[in-house]
Amino acid sequence: MRLVHSSLHADVADQLRRRIFDGELAPGTFLDEVHLAQALGISRTPLREALKVLTAEGLVRHEPRRGCFVAEVTEQDLNEIFPVIALLEGRCAYEAALHATDADLQALEVLHTKLARHARSKRINEYYATNFAIHEAIIALAGNRWLAQVIGDLRKILKLARLQQLHAPGRLEQSLSEHLAVFAALKARDPEGAEAAMRTHLTRQRVALDDLARGTRPKVAS
Repeated sequence: MRLVHSSLHADVADQLRRRIFDGELAPGTFLDEVHLAQALGISRTPLREALKVLTAEGLVRHEPRRGCFVAEVTEQDLNEIFPVIALLEGRCAYEAALHATDADLQALEVLHTKLARHARSKRINEYYATNFAIHEAIIALAGNRWLAQVIGDLRKILKLARLQQLHAPGRLEQSLSEHLAVFAALKARDPEGAEAAMRTHLTRQRVALDDLARGTRPKVAS
């Protein structure tokens, strides 16, 4: 399908970003400029501009004389990013507990009902999409654009790996329990509790990825 919008390279970047997040372009995949340009019905100039955008976001890596490849998230990347994003999203949960209105909490209630339904049905893709929407809603409720900006940049990288952790045995149910703990603290207008619950949730995502890599069951708190 030929792209015709005025900001062509942004449209191309959006399309490639979606294909990366959907797993259609797997980590390590070589991005053949000739093939991609033909498939998108565009010249290589906007494609190259789009690849520069994705490289700046950390989703693509450029190797001199070789070209561009979909970025691979390393264990070191995960170890460095998760503690940071746990702190940042924990702070968002803290602020959200202070600012959330009754209407905001009702909207979150709807999302958590959907989340539980997807967990019971083992619909991982739908669960992840709702999970993502809940995190976005809490970040928005915090009302801190600087937090939102930094978290957004980090989440683009983690999105390459986060869906995997939901495939770990027992992780879907554990994730739901963690989300419900965050939501309970928000409803109680308990900022410290919401912050702690969100930090626990993000930390256990990293543990689940590690467990999945090792082939072990996720650790459940006593």
